[in-house]
Amino acid sequence: MLKLLAAVVISLVLVSAPEKSMAGTTVKSIVVLGDSISAAYGIDVGQGWVALVQEKLRAQHKDYVVNNESISGDTSAGGLARIDQALSTHKPKVVIIELGANDGLRGLSPTILKNNLTDIALRAQKVGAKVLLLSMRIPPNYGKRYTDMFYNIYPQLSKELNVPYVPFILEDVALAKELMQQDGLHPNEKAQGIIVEKIWPHLLPLLEK
Repeated sequence: MLKLLAAVVISLVLVSAPEKSMAGTTVKSIVVLGDSISAAYGIDVGQGWVALVQEKLRAQHKDYVVNNESISGDTSAGGLARIDQALSTHKPKVVIIELGANDGLRGLSPTILKNNLTDIALRAQKVGAKVLLLSMRIPPNYGKRYTDMFYNIYPQLSKELNVPYVPFILEDVALAKELMQQDGLHPNEKAQGIIVEKIWPHLLPLLEK
């Protein structure tokens, strides 16, 4: 019984202690706060763009680890409700925000979306994390005025908060049937590498050397 208790205590200490790399360097965390696009909906999670980014980090920035806090179907309000816990748990150096598509598909107010994304970014910045915004678009059948208001939130926030943003991450994917799942909304496994190549040049400058 004492041996079991000792093992549990040691395990708790290891979990709560900062992660160490093989070389003894403290591992730095990247948090991805997103929805189904980042949660690898409909495909093996190991084939999703977040997992592929982790693979690139292992090759080029071994002191970084990606913590995927993405939930399929999530909205900006859901992300806002979860960000504090994610920041407390992972203490990230970088927070990648990929939210908004579900707000748009539900016809929610662009103003509310902007306020939620602003709050998420400011909370991340408050704890010293750098922020990267991933832009999303919604289908044109929602009307040009609404879709433009929706998309313009991302460059506006980039300017107002002085954070980088990635233009629509499905730009070369959304209209290519061979890269999309049957629902026409989610990219398949063939598209994940394309998404990574869009994100990587914007993420790289945020990584500490």
